[in-house]
Amino acid sequence: MHKESDLDDSDRLLEQVRQALQYATPLRIQGANSKMFLGRPVAGEVLDTRSHRGIVSYDPTELVITARCGTPLSELAQALDQAQQMLPCEPPSFADATVGGMIASGLSGPRRPWSGSVRDYVLGTRVITGHGKHLRFGGEVMKNVAGYDLSRLMAGSYGVLGVVTEVSLKVLPKPRQCLSISLELDPERALLRLAEWGQQPLPISAACHDGQRLHIRLEGGDGSVAAAHERLGGELLDSSYWTDLNEHQLSFFDETQPLWRLSLPNNTPCLALPGTQLIDWGGAQRWLKSDADEAFIRNVMAEVGGHATCYRHGLVDSPFQPLPDVLMRYHRNLKQQLDPRGIFNPGRLYAEC
Repeated sequence: MHKESDLDDSDRLLEQVRQALQYATPLRIQGANSKMFLGRPVAGEVLDTRSHRGIVSYDPTELVITARCGTPLSELAQALDQAQQMLPCEPPSFADATVGGMIASGLSGPRRPWSGSVRDYVLGTRVITGHGKHLRFGGEVMKNVAGYDLSRLMAGSYGVLGVVTEVSLKVLPKPRQCLSISLELDPERALLRLAEWGQQPLPISAACHDGQRLHIRLEGGDGSVAAAHERLGGELLDSSYWTDLNEHQLSFFDETQPLWRLSLPNNTPCLALPGTQLIDWGGAQRWLKSDADEAFIRNVMAEVGGHATCYRHGLVDSPFQPLPDVLMRYHRNLKQQLDPRGIFNPGRLYAEC
């Protein structure tokens, strides 16, 4: 059991929230601020979580780790790596990301379609609510996650519902073998092949097409990876490609052109959109560099049942996909219940709340 207790700064965070409630002061919650480019700008007093850090408990035999919100994601990964374990959803770090920022943004990496999202690995949280209370939700085992799961609700909420101070996460052993290959296929044929392979027992854990070639990662036992490589063929690819993709360090992401993240149903064919695309998640996520009009992009996405997020801060008023009226009503009601005075990251997701 790994345990730390000397970096608990929850009393200071709770007091700052209570002061903000008393004076109706908006709070801009941030850790390393590595994802400040996502969402709408927030005006408010900074609530910095980085002083509240450390791994609270970690028992590799139980496959559960509990960490405070200000803990660097790199520190969490290092602790897991020493036990040959990992957080399968591969959350991007974007330099110095914290555990709290990982939960708040809910972003997942190349393994997402095969292993699940950040939300899927959240077992429990501690949260400072808009009532000035420090509450615990969920637990440290899957069977405790029942009813209305407020812990998983925090994943992807961008801090508008409360301050996540601690989180317990399910982790898994690292695969015994990992091999990456590159195949010369055009985008249309690549998507067809991926749809075909998705119906077969192949140990694929990442698939990305850069416009010229299809890159595949194979993970699992030695025999299954070797057999899949023999069947699929292709040239060997340096495994650092997936880290560069996840951290937006590929040359594709260098330009200052508007960048859109397109989320699509499985097996959606190639889209006729102006600009340059990079196909990730086996086709379910696509990155688009384009000067096309926001309304045009979102209309195309609506036609195929997808949605679009703008990844360049301040380029559009609604970086996140606008919600239908029914969902916006639910969002407002949740915000009202958990943050009745509207002090947490006001306007970060949507202008209305």
